[in-house]
Amino acid sequence: MPALAAEELMSERIITLLGGSGFIGRHLIRLLAAQNYRIRVAVRHPEKAKFLQPLGDVGQIVPVQVNLRDDTSVLAAVNGASAVVNLVGVLRNRGQQTFATLHGEGPGRVGRLAVLGGVERLIHISAIGASSDSPSRYAQSKAAGEATLKNEYSEATIVRPSLVFGPEDQFFNRFGAMAAISPVLPLFGDSFADAGATKFQPIFVGDVAAAIAQCLSDEVTVGKTYEIGGPRVYSFRQLMELVLEYTGRRCLLLPVPFSIASVGATFLEMVPQTPLTRDQLKLLRIDNVCDALPGLAEVGVSPTPLEAVVPGFLARFRKGGRAVAA
Repeated sequence: MPALAAEELMSERIITLLGGSGFIGRHLIRLLAAQNYRIRVAVRHPEKAKFLQPLGDVGQIVPVQVNLRDDTSVLAAVNGASAVVNLVGVLRNRGQQTFATLHGEGPGRVGRLAVLGGVERLIHISAIGASSDSPSRYAQSKAAGEATLKNEYSEATIVRPSLVFGPEDQFFNRFGAMAAISPVLPLFGDSFADAGATKFQPIFVGDVAAAIAQCLSDEVTVGKTYEIGGPRVYSFRQLMELVLEYTGRRCLLLPVPFSIASVGATFLEMVPQTPLTRDQLKLLRIDNVCDALPGLAEVGVSPTPLEAVVPGFLARFRKGGRAVAA
């Protein structure tokens, strides 16, 4: 494509990624930059998002300040964009960054201001398990956000991923690090007999990014909800066994009843970077697998097996940091 034509195309395809500096965002930005989008990375602290700029051409990726609780900053971030992707999410309440404000109220604000800003496409990243009936406040807030968004922007596309894995994830890396220093890994359950039985359908972060990009370009996805997961379902026990295999560590898989774990989580919540909260334990009681909604196949993405990716980035937790032998 001639340089001028590429610049003209880029000038017409501005996309705002709310929360774009996070785990999924950085992979999505790489993909969208290659598709000649001009990208606004809307985050609370733009200076912390400058590491993303080398993923595109000069001036193609621009961090901008946004506060999802503030109409003015949200409108400035989405105004004039052809598309918006809302990636904002938190795993615990902290100060004003709460489930209620970011997950529950935020999507509705984004939808309302996207209409005012002339946004043609809006993709919202939710989560499998989003339900007003869930015992988890996280899952309740995700369901509330979907509802408030649809009230304001009925043609929004909602994407609900299962557990997302990749080099920067907070699941496999956390347990890999734990396996490197601890003699035990926990298996949670209602009793010792069913410890580690909760099911997950882990999905590669690159496949999540590809699904979002496909939703942006395919009009068939307008207004629909997708639940996306990987090619295989695993129990929590099986995932911990894979962590031990890929790190070359020998740890005891210790059954921990939820009742006991909840007591420990009460104290762990006082730690700023806590590894576990009581609300996360409530999520761990519920299987995290795709339902009957459309999924990856419907957006034309082939799922990447966990076994093709996780061994590579967990190798750093092996003794001496040695890679897995070929």
